[in-house]
Amino acid sequence: MAKRPATTAKTTKKTTRKKATTARAAATMKRASARVTTTKVATTTATTATTSRGATDASLFGLPLAAWTSTLRRPKGAEARSGKRAFVLAFGQRDAKLFKKVAGEHLNRWQMQMLLASEADSQFFQGTNGPVWFLRASANQPSSSEAALEKSNYARFRDAVGPVVSAVASYGVERLIVETYGVGREEERGLIVGLEIASYFYQENRGFEKKPRRKLPTLLYKSDQDTLNQRAIDLASNLGLAVNVARHLVNLPPNELNPRTYAEAIEEIFADSRTTEIEIWEGEKLKQERMNLLLAVGGAAAEGPRLVHLRYRPDGVPQGVKPLAIVGKGITFDSGGLDIKPASNMRWMKKDMGGSAAVIGLALWAERTGLKHPLDVYVSLAENAVGSRSFRPGDVITARSGMTVEIQNTDAEGRLVLADALDVAVKQVGENQPSALINVATLTGANKVALGAEIAGLYSNNDDLAGRVMDASLTRGDLAWRIPLYQPYRSSLKSTFADCQNSADGFGGAITAALFLESFVGKIPFAHLDIYAWKDGAGGAWSEMGGSGQSVQALSELVSRMEITDQAEELA
Repeated sequence: MAKRPATTAKTTKKTTRKKATTARAAATMKRASARVTTTKVATTTATTATTSRGATDASLFGLPLAAWTSTLRRPKGAEARSGKRAFVLAFGQRDAKLFKKVAGEHLNRWQMQMLLASEADSQFFQGTNGPVWFLRASANQPSSSEAALEKSNYARFRDAVGPVVSAVASYGVERLIVETYGVGREEERGLIVGLEIASYFYQENRGFEKKPRRKLPTLLYKSDQDTLNQRAIDLASNLGLAVNVARHLVNLPPNELNPRTYAEAIEEIFADSRTTEIEIWEGEKLKQERMNLLLAVGGAAAEGPRLVHLRYRPDGVPQGVKPLAIVGKGITFDSGGLDIKPASNMRWMKKDMGGSAAVIGLALWAERTGLKHPLDVYVSLAENAVGSRSFRPGDVITARSGMTVEIQNTDAEGRLVLADALDVAVKQVGENQPSALINVATLTGANKVALGAEIAGLYSNNDDLAGRVMDASLTRGDLAWRIPLYQPYRSSLKSTFADCQNSADGFGGAITAALFLESFVGKIPFAHLDIYAWKDGAGGAWSEMGGSGQSVQALSELVSRMEITDQAEELA
């Protein structure tokens, strides 16, 4: 990468993927040494997973960009009958005869009695051949009703298999053998995604001496059906990896992940992509593009704001298919600005870029799996800091769209950086004009008060799009609940001194925040996901607290269905 001033925009064009790892490493070192900013030489890229602090061809801030579960394969010869083994036995139906037949190879009589007497979805035994987990589909068919939000069987198997990974590591298992009986494609996908998500632990990806990387066992697969092929393994393993990428980005400390290092890392991830172009706006380019809201929010930080645009254009897309635009909020740390947060509310504000992490995870999944639907992914990056250049309550700022915004509260900054990015997205023209626009953001505490940590708030101006997002979230157990864009509440955003103000006092804060965003999208079908992006403790496939990767699974399902629709319409 050529040396460039930090105040210019740049585009990384499509390049031919290099085959030699050594050549990629050398290119990475050259890019790292050449990159400069207005203040100092960047030092955030490296060439190996053990020393990386940015992205390389092999890792992202220490996280290997390779899925453990991608190595899943059928056993060779007697491979599954020897060595230190553990077993996951998954059943798609509750059949006592089948249980007895399969479990008889692993359990003694009293263990068998316990298994047959239980209605639990998951049971663990220290079997005669090694540790064994029995996983079963729900005794009752999960409801697909929006009102119930019950787990799909995909989500049940994903979460049930999660505890296996930590256990097999402690047992020193050499081979983990996954056997399925009467299990469909969705349950198989859930198993693989769950294993991959559960394989992530933050500290072992950062080179901490006291937390060396665990040696994960060889993954072997046996089934009574022939439903799992390499394509299905790739889709599922890369989905689990995408979730973990989003989690890892959220977990990074804010003194390492800032707008500059974040943008550089995204650039490195997609540097060799044949399908994705990247453009980064910073400094003078942001001013030229009138990104005044973004500039105001990021103005007091040591590292200035950025807008990153990933343009994903795969081969094989039917003619006339418009891209889906997806925007993610990337506040790398939120102090609240001059309306500063209390200490208790500031503690986890490194996660305020969780929306951007989710859409980057999705972009990586699309690129890795060859999704045949075009995407435009935008991440609006800034740190909301306190300093002599902080924006103030009472300031009136002209957005890129031309709308004037009075700052009622500097801690309502996320919607400001998103507003300018949304304007960029909706004003693309021609073949780049989006068919719909989705926004993902850790936007309000009010949404968590209403729905808790695990359910995203879904706000939309289009019933069809909202229904698609909702259904995708149910299928993937990555839940969302629709909340109305109640237009009478818009009056609370009125300002005497500008076209609107950026926040409102009183109740309905999540709705008024979504209404503010809607002001910048025009008539385009629009959906906004207000997420928490964080797990307050371990559970299911998530082995520890921290970033959750919320919305990655739901969005992957949504765009996969768009791909299928595109192909069906072309055939018609």
